[in-house]
Amino acid sequence: MISAFTFSAMPKLIFGPGTIGRIGEIAASFGKNALLVTGSEALERSGHLSRIMGDLKTVGMHVHQCCIAGEPSPVMVDQAVTDGKVKGVDVVLAVGGGSVLDASKAIAAMLKENGLVIDFLEGVGKRIPSGESVPVVAVPTTSGTGSEATKNAVISRVGGGGFKKSLRHDNYIPRLAILDPTLCVSAPPLVTAACGMDALTQLIESYVSSQASPLTDALAMDGMRHLVPALPVACGNGATDTGCRGAVAYGAFLSGVTLANAGLGVVHGVAGPMGAILSIPHGVACANLLPYAVKATVGNLTAVHTQCADAAIDKFARIGKLFGAKHENRLDCCRHLVGCLYRWLDQLGIPRLGQFGLTHAHVDFLVQAASNKNSPLPLSADQIGQMIQDRC
Repeated sequence: MISAFTFSAMPKLIFGPGTIGRIGEIAASFGKNALLVTGSEALERSGHLSRIMGDLKTVGMHVHQCCIAGEPSPVMVDQAVTDGKVKGVDVVLAVGGGSVLDASKAIAAMLKENGLVIDFLEGVGKRIPSGESVPVVAVPTTSGTGSEATKNAVISRVGGGGFKKSLRHDNYIPRLAILDPTLCVSAPPLVTAACGMDALTQLIESYVSSQASPLTDALAMDGMRHLVPALPVACGNGATDTGCRGAVAYGAFLSGVTLANAGLGVVHGVAGPMGAILSIPHGVACANLLPYAVKATVGNLTAVHTQCADAAIDKFARIGKLFGAKHENRLDCCRHLVGCLYRWLDQLGIPRLGQFGLTHAHVDFLVQAASNKNSPLPLSADQIGQMIQDRC
């Protein structure tokens, strides 16, 4: 028997090599004035920016550009909104990594609001978003956050008193997403690895989430089925293989769909506060925390004897089989999964958290700020502390 569940909308999706060539006709369907939001340099270096600008001008679009350097802050968003309101933006074109996509969704939403973005952030501001937004066309150039499929925009302020919070509304899901694997080919190996590990973490956490449904289970498994064999290849000899890049991009997109509908777990419950106090790339934080989180969660699940715990162990075992486990015993499959996740840290060249300034002095604060979110069985404070120290 299937329990009751809800499922949020997804953006219209256009997938495949060369599909970025349709951005002009798509943008023109929303109006004449486009705000093109990109990262600081990578898109221009790849040569794609000039082609995109040419396509937009061919269809008569007036293009205003905005560059987002690093994770979007309230100041970045507010400045872009001030400029955009003067220019009368009809559509926001987000072409970049997860930070660019998050910034674009926030800018598009705030173009319809009066006030500062910080006033509308969950857990920070006191105002409720209206849900109005300028249409967003999301074009990821990395495969990680799945922001092209979600209804929230993550905004950060790093340092003392820092935060990493969302501007969220059902209407903030992009109108359309273009997944063109050729845009990801120029991403460096470490960026590919970190983003891919973020997507994998999202797929695993949403699959075993206490809020999962048969639909999110099916999508998460399909995402992992494509991403797991493709990610190591995309970080190595297959970096220019659009088939391989497409498999990772597809998995990342589905990770956004599943996290939006099933939620995430303790890895993201720790990575969020960690990213608020230190400039650690989000995917690097997730990659470092994931192996211990899986190991500790499976250990907790084996200590209880409930139907839900048994089902969650089954799920972790199925993931282990995607990583090549041949064992009949479920716990052996889980141990195989943990071993693979630790080995991937070395294979993919993921730097340890200590390289970004994380020390044992940060542990107590992070344990207090952490959340288990929708983990199938919560980790204790001691386990969360050990998870952080495991990769300092």
